[in-house]
Amino acid sequence: MTLREEIRLTGIVLLAADVGDYDRRLVILTKERGKITAFARGAKRSRSALRAACNPFVCGTFILAEGRDAYTLYDAEVREYYDRIGGDIENACYASYFAEFANYYGRENLDSGEMVDLIAAALRALLAGKMPKPLIRRVYELRLMGINGEYTSEPPEKCGESAVYAWQFTLSTPVPKLFSFLLTETTMKEFSGAVDRLIRHFVDRSFKSLDVLRMMDGEA
Repeated sequence: MTLREEIRLTGIVLLAADVGDYDRRLVILTKERGKITAFARGAKRSRSALRAACNPFVCGTFILAEGRDAYTLYDAEVREYYDRIGGDIENACYASYFAEFANYYGRENLDSGEMVDLIAAALRALLAGKMPKPLIRRVYELRLMGINGEYTSEPPEKCGESAVYAWQFTLSTPVPKLFSFLLTETTMKEFSGAVDRLIRHFVDRSFKSLDVLRMMDGEA
């Protein structure tokens, strides 16, 4: 029998679900191979070395073997758990939406380095608490769509100068410096409306977590 070659992929867990009594199924967005599905055998066992790594928002290097339809996870070198996200219901809802939106755009065998970095930066911004969560969400949405080529260089509806600047800043600024600005209430309303219009034009599905966020953000 030929042993499968192990590969190392860097990424973040978007989704995790139980399979049977002991296993976990993961959707991981990786920098090198885009979105992949991986199974972690025995990860639910209390003594499993994989247990901690098989949860949403875990970021690190995953050691896997490639199968016909999915990967098998053998080990993980965790860089960040983002476990504090789950301690705040509002943050958890935002993070879940970020994962859903990334899952929508994620594709297999597509270089996703910037997407992985964007999700990690958005999660850090949530935990830092220096930027309003609704603004983090809008910046995340617009930049993720920009990464995937579904965007306009300026807002798709008439906006003030500040909203236009925020739009261009979001699309062009390096990810590590992205979540670093504030908007007035009026500018935020314009910016938000323009991002919504872009989503309605390009995105052809709804997201369960988004309904919760809309209530939290006071949207109709």
